[in-house]
Amino acid sequence: MELRPSTDLFRVTLLGTGAPPPVLDRFGPSTLVEVGGEKLLFDAGRGALQRLHQLGIPFGDITGIFLTHHHSDHVVGFADLWLTGWIGRPWGRRTVPLKIWGPDGTNQMAEHLPLAFATDIRVRSHSYNAEGVKLESTEIEEGVVFESGDIRVTAFEVDHGGEQLDAFGYRIDYRGRSAVLSGDTTFNENLIAHSQNVDLLVHEVTHGMGQGVERANLERIRRNHTIPEDAGVVFARTKPKLAVYTHLLLFGEATAGDLIPATRATYDGPLLVGKDVMQFDIGEEVRMNRFASSA
Repeated sequence: MELRPSTDLFRVTLLGTGAPPPVLDRFGPSTLVEVGGEKLLFDAGRGALQRLHQLGIPFGDITGIFLTHHHSDHVVGFADLWLTGWIGRPWGRRTVPLKIWGPDGTNQMAEHLPLAFATDIRVRSHSYNAEGVKLESTEIEEGVVFESGDIRVTAFEVDHGGEQLDAFGYRIDYRGRSAVLSGDTTFNENLIAHSQNVDLLVHEVTHGMGQGVERANLERIRRNHTIPEDAGVVFARTKPKLAVYTHLLLFGEATAGDLIPATRATYDGPLLVGKDVMQFDIGEEVRMNRFASSA
């Protein structure tokens, strides 16, 4: 069944499926949700702007950006999207303020980034629409944070382990269809509660363990994320039409190819390991489209 174009489109694109390591095949965490004529970006990791350009989406078309938390790998691409998206070229041309939703610290980021780039903003304001470089931020709590027509975005608290910062996942609902983005979290009952019978569940994952002097640090990181066996329990209890891994944190000898076999200890349903620029159209079924092998 083909989705009707534009207003009926509900498409989730994994712009970046990586983590802090600066590798070329997995850019930083970022997910684009095209739904009901809106283009919503969740997190803005390294290379998000390049992936949007790869998809042919002008940066000025982004409705707003939703942050799961303020770890640098999730926001380091934000300034690039904000400023380059303002430039008056076909891939930019934003003429309205860029809206941001996120946890505590989002207002501070929106206040101080323009100070850091004050010289650039002053010079370019002579050439481009001054409204397009403004930032409008909203700090969120659990609950509905965005509504437009039939679109509803709900934020829910997750547990980023021992990290001392607020962290959220998001659920996007549209005309009886739904997608959940876990954000960074350990095994989490609140995520399970918000993901029941979701069409698409995009979940972070970590696997493997190194040796030697870094082992203690890796054990700390592992406690802040979800191992495949625990993610499998999440999937088994929520029953998504499709589960997809993103934000791959792999240590030691672990590879992406190990993730599905490890998950099968607790889950035997539909599951894919995400890749950059992998896209999913949510209709009667959840289908992966032609960009799946582009990156």
